[in-house]
Amino acid sequence: MASSGILVFIFPVLCICAVKSGFVKVECKAENVGHYGQQSLLECVVKTSSDVNDPNIRMVAWKKLTSPEDEGDLVLGFKRGKLDEPKRGYRFAEPSWDGKNMNVSLLITNTAVADEGDYKCIVITDSGDDNMVTTLKVQAKYSVPTVYSIPEKIVPNTDSTLVCESHGGYPQGTIRWFDEEKHEWTKSSEMDAKQSDDGLFQLTSRLSLLGGSTFSKYTCAVFNASGGKEDEKTFEMPPPPSSQGGLFVPGSPETSKVVAPLVVIGSLIIGLLLLLLYKRRSQNRRDAAPTDVEEGYNSHEDEPINQAQS
Repeated sequence: MASSGILVFIFPVLCICAVKSGFVKVECKAENVGHYGQQSLLECVVKTSSDVNDPNIRMVAWKKLTSPEDEGDLVLGFKRGKLDEPKRGYRFAEPSWDGKNMNVSLLITNTAVADEGDYKCIVITDSGDDNMVTTLKVQAKYSVPTVYSIPEKIVPNTDSTLVCESHGGYPQGTIRWFDEEKHEWTKSSEMDAKQSDDGLFQLTSRLSLLGGSTFSKYTCAVFNASGGKEDEKTFEMPPPPSSQGGLFVPGSPETSKVVAPLVVIGSLIIGLLLLLLYKRRSQNRRDAAPTDVEEGYNSHEDEPINQAQS
């Protein structure tokens, strides 16, 4: 009978605790996005039922989890009315937070790639307790890409390589290539991604071009992990040679620029030659025709001869 009495006594106590815990609920935003080098906010608030009057928070513990089974590493804690020494860069979002404030959101003052992951917020009040896991995703924008060629001076009709680089981004993104007609050439390229000590990525892509490439421009574009384009850079190929072996290349713009003045100059030269030829012929005709004096002299000279004959 004594044992049955103990069981009767314990059961109501356990039942009361279970009901009491249901009066408190920790609600957090499931996923939060933070930007590298800026502040990040993990939003969590404590909600209580209408049956709870003037709740008081006895303990708050923010832990960063390394795995679902891990107890986590404490980054910010409050208990017995005092704030534990927080890890550097972590604090409550409310500057003057105390046990009466139901906003227990965590603020990361200078977000790093290492801050990405799952966080567990544990709250114990005088009316019950609860906990919730929330996630932080870190993003960093890639730099404006730079593009250069190997060799530095591209020789016409020879193979060359275009190199595109962009750094400082996170998570790992991609580099894609397009020609001036918006056709994609990414499959003809090779990309390498290196992660530095701060967790940020440097992307390098190499596009091989065969001699005699017909496109004058190639664009390298950087896309983030979500597929959004962040920036781009265009490389202009050197113009094709205006001549090969001293002969003009038919149909090229450079040939037209040279031929047009030559046609005008040639026309002027031909015109001048025709004018000189005309003047020379006119002069020859004048030299061949007898003058009036010569005609008169010949007429007087003929008269005596005629008289003698008569």
